[in-house]
Amino acid sequence: MKARFFRLTQIHQRIDERIRLELRKRRPDVQALSHLAHKEHRVKQALRRLLGVPQAA
Repeated sequence: MKARFFRLTQIHQRIDERIRLELRKRRPDVQALSHLAHKEHRVKQALRRLLGVPQAA
């Protein structure tokens, strides 16, 4: 479980960094931001499932 948790947190950090880089651009790509936000949300859900945190309805 620790390896999976570590891997998911790494993925989350990379996505978060890519979002920050995109937002720094003069004209951020809205479609890319949307895609990254969706990926980040899926990783967060996986982390919550792994930790056993109940999901909001």
